[in-house]
Amino acid sequence: MTTRYTVGIDLGTSNTVVAFAAAGEDRIQVLEIEQLVGRGELAARTLLPSVRYHPAAGELDPATLRLAASLAGFDDADKPPVIDAAVVGQYARELGAQVPGRAVASAKSWLSHAGVDRNAAILPWGAAEDVPKVSPVVASASYLAHVRAAWQRRHPEAPLEDQDIVLTVPASFDEGARALTLEAARLAGLPRLRLLEEPQAAFHDWLFRHREQLATELAQSRLLLVCDVGGGTTDLTLIQVEPAADGVSPPRLTRIGVGDHLMLGGDNMDLALAHLVEKRLLASGERLSAAQLSQLVQRCRVAKEQLLAADAPEQVKVTLLGAGARLIGAARSTELRREEVLSLVVDGFLPLVAADEAPRRRRAAIVEFGLPYPADPAISRHLAGFLQRHGQVARAALGMLAAEAGGNTAGDADAIAVPPAIPDTLLLNGGVFRADAISAGLEDLLAHWRGAAPRVLHNDAPDLAVARGAVAFALVRAGRTGLGPGIGGGSARSYFLVLEEGGEAARAICVLPRGTESGTEVALPERRFALRLGQAVRFHLVSSTSDSAWQAGEVVELGADDFIHLPPLATRLPATAAGRRESVAVRLVTCLTEVGTLEMQCVAIDDATQRWQLAFQVRAEADAPATEAAAGAHPRLAQAIALIDEVFGGQARELDAKAVRQLRARLERVLGRRDDWDMALLRALFDALLERARRRRRSAEHERVWLNLAGYCLRPGLGAALDDWRIDQLWALFGQGLQYVREGNNWSEWWTLWRRCAGGLDEARQLQVLEVLAEHLEDCDAARRRGDPVQGSYDDMVRLAAALERVPAMHRIEVGKWLLERLARPAEKAHTWWALGRVGARESLYGSAHTVVPPETAAEWLQAVLALDWKAVEPAAFAAAQLARLTGDRSRDLAPALRDEVARRLAAIRAPQSWITMVREVVSLDDADRRRSFGEALPPGLRLL
Repeated sequence: MTTRYTVGIDLGTSNTVVAFAAAGEDRIQVLEIEQLVGRGELAARTLLPSVRYHPAAGELDPATLRLAASLAGFDDADKPPVIDAAVVGQYARELGAQVPGRAVASAKSWLSHAGVDRNAAILPWGAAEDVPKVSPVVASASYLAHVRAAWQRRHPEAPLEDQDIVLTVPASFDEGARALTLEAARLAGLPRLRLLEEPQAAFHDWLFRHREQLATELAQSRLLLVCDVGGGTTDLTLIQVEPAADGVSPPRLTRIGVGDHLMLGGDNMDLALAHLVEKRLLASGERLSAAQLSQLVQRCRVAKEQLLAADAPEQVKVTLLGAGARLIGAARSTELRREEVLSLVVDGFLPLVAADEAPRRRRAAIVEFGLPYPADPAISRHLAGFLQRHGQVARAALGMLAAEAGGNTAGDADAIAVPPAIPDTLLLNGGVFRADAISAGLEDLLAHWRGAAPRVLHNDAPDLAVARGAVAFALVRAGRTGLGPGIGGGSARSYFLVLEEGGEAARAICVLPRGTESGTEVALPERRFALRLGQAVRFHLVSSTSDSAWQAGEVVELGADDFIHLPPLATRLPATAAGRRESVAVRLVTCLTEVGTLEMQCVAIDDATQRWQLAFQVRAEADAPATEAAAGAHPRLAQAIALIDEVFGGQARELDAKAVRQLRARLERVLGRRDDWDMALLRALFDALLERARRRRRSAEHERVWLNLAGYCLRPGLGAALDDWRIDQLWALFGQGLQYVREGNNWSEWWTLWRRCAGGLDEARQLQVLEVLAEHLEDCDAARRRGDPVQGSYDDMVRLAAALERVPAMHRIEVGKWLLERLARPAEKAHTWWALGRVGARESLYGSAHTVVPPETAAEWLQAVLALDWKAVEPAAFAAAQLARLTGDRSRDLAPALRDEVARRLAAIRAPQSWITMVREVVSLDDADRRRSFGEALPPGLRLL
């Protein structure tokens, strides 16, 4: 079907906007989106607030609910409903400011948060159990579905899914977040579209509006900074401006720098104001719940917009309503003054700092509502760091002399300081810049750095520019003449494949250099891979926005500050018709697609028509480590496998039980202490054991040794290439069960195997394990009296039950209650307190944050721990530290007074300082505490997020 419209959609953190142009026309219009603005009241607005509200039963009248469902497109038979009984848009925002815990906001920020399962129903974050929840992907899809329904009502003859659509995303979105954005569009019935970075869209809007005078308008510009501060992110982009030789034609525009992901925007300003108001509303030591704070943030947003407007009053009253029957009676109010809002927002987020000042680093980022905000809220310092990272290309764009650029003068006392390369032109975008004080703050900052004011390009509608610019971009790409130039520059990042090789420092090979134009395939003919058909394959990638001129095939050492780890790429190569796992030699081909996403394929060396698409594993990357130890084959691996063959091989000679038991000791004599075995060696040993798994049943001793070694070599079940495939193969053994069921030691190794590999088990598998455990533990005392061999492994079953972090919180609560009942018995062993601490820990070791036990429950459990003598019951002290650990997320954290009591008790018994610190500050576990939490050490080189 021929498209009749070009459509641009800005799926914003705060608002969603749609612009369009009819075929053959140059006039860009903004779609008026119908939405509820009050109970039963409809209106069409250019901004659709990106907010959902989940009403309680009976809260809204049936007519309003039916209207909300119709607006969301639920009466469209061609599109399945995303979720029912939800209000989207302006009325949802107003309801969320009145009733705590029922509004979903900032879903876009969650799409880029790899610390949670973004496909899980986790929003509203911290809401009560009776509140319906949706995933960040579904929430985003619901806004797009609302837009689609609004479009169909206005243009029934031209369905939105058949038009030429450009959907904008932050330039800093990684490949995982982009893939999830495309998934949200697909759920909304929009399977075909292109992605465009928001700063580019904002500049395209300006270019389109000034297309007749571009040469004149940009005659004095050489380096343009686009600063896009939205509700949830700050997006920074540098564009080089090269005037045409004739002085009349449009200049050449090239993007030369893009900032890393920075979860810092209007939401952070609103949150800072909410913290200020919270202190005034509550008595010392009290604090609001996560749901109440969310409500207060919405009210502070409204107050901020009023106080920063051109005709602002001197002060605004902020009221926090009560809940339930005390909605009015329990309301509390305070005043916010214009001068204090200006001070907090401008001085706090845009302070006048030096051009060489770097963002301040703390031990951990700030976490609120489950989102990891940057530790330093000063946009000024992040901008300074961004310009420093791109100083080389910025100086070239500004035409600074080589003598000025100088190079690295570190350690050269006689060297002249290199002047900073500060953009001469500025384009501001995003709703926060509607406030003149904020715009002036950023302009003054650049003037302070340059010594002269930059030229500021006028943005007539910061809320609408991105959607309009998306349409302008599409028109330019379609070859329409007279619409202004496009922006070149290709890929904003360089992409690298992490190499598995020996050496202390991890290395990677460049597979797509920064600047590669879309549609250009980049092959690495000198790099070949041997892949087995019928088996899964996974590659780890990193990206960098650095302006280093890396070339395809160049090998670099990975530095933690310069490279961003992406979700792994994976595929499963089809087996041969006969089912044999033959190997095939392939090379990797990479390109930036026209859609705007990274694409990689495995291409057969001897037949280029054989290609296997690699897909980003965005559903499980929260479990993936940030780094993976790079290691090649151990020089004595063959000798070790020969030892394994002696016990589990097809031609294995008869061995007595003692010889079988000695396999581990013999492996250590060949390979060194097993605590030093690195990830690659461990997985190679596991693969050898897996191939010989069916011969574990030769004797009870064989089974016991195999279970012990296999679990040890696969722990913690994730973190290496192909671990998901290994877990799939291992899981088949769970259904088979033990062969030697009368052997208590075998039961111990059986449960230990699954505890060690629990990190690789998904929710469904962990629930199966928990169900089997419950059968054994429910009547364990009677079973022990009957002499049931499985009860000899009681301790191991308890530890396994505590390690299942992916089961829903309600099941973990039941486990914790059962543990407390057991601990009330004098004969219960002290290690069960460790299990209670693991179940109620505020921070998961590998699971998603949304499965953490609620703080109210953890506080109840903590009371039982506080009643103990921690000097006599050492595991109880560590359990208390885990239960009271500070995350910064008030939907998980215990009350400050309770945490203070735990910290004092820990100090009184002279507990390790790291335990006290984790209760008082947001920190990561050190190696010793991580080992204590897991129950044993992780493989060298593995670091869990």
